[in-house]
Amino acid sequence: MPYEYLEEMAVADIAFHAWGRDVEEVFTSSVEATMNVMVEDLGSIRPVEMREVHLEQEGLDLLLFEFLQEFIYYKDSEKLMMLVDKISVIKNYDRFALKAVLKGERIDPQRHHTRADVKAVTLHRFHLVETDKGWDAMVILDI
Repeated sequence: MPYEYLEEMAVADIAFHAWGRDVEEVFTSSVEATMNVMVEDLGSIRPVEMREVHLEQEGLDLLLFEFLQEFIYYKDSEKLMMLVDKISVIKNYDRFALKAVLKGERIDPQRHHTRADVKAVTLHRFHLVETDKGWDAMVILDI
């Protein structure tokens, strides 16, 4: 998925710009960028365990923020490295609803070469915007 790290954006944190043709793709790209900060090779995460996520928010940006926090929660609470298997985002009246299936496995230091420990997603300079090519997100992670 398409994303790039922005070294000049944050000194003590890690910033990235992610993009996609649609909302689901930019959400998935953002997850991959977040997880790639924590583990060197995303391909080393096997789809052994599954979790379902159901979220609702008033704005798509807050939905993305909360979705990314889920991955940090699973890493911290269950020692799981998860990736998006399936995702759908729909507008439900005045709110947005997300349903996703996450797959991954428990951290194995022998196979998962870890990088940084992401503590949280920050709201500093956080944004999600629709462009003429799709969607763009800018995220800063607290490490």
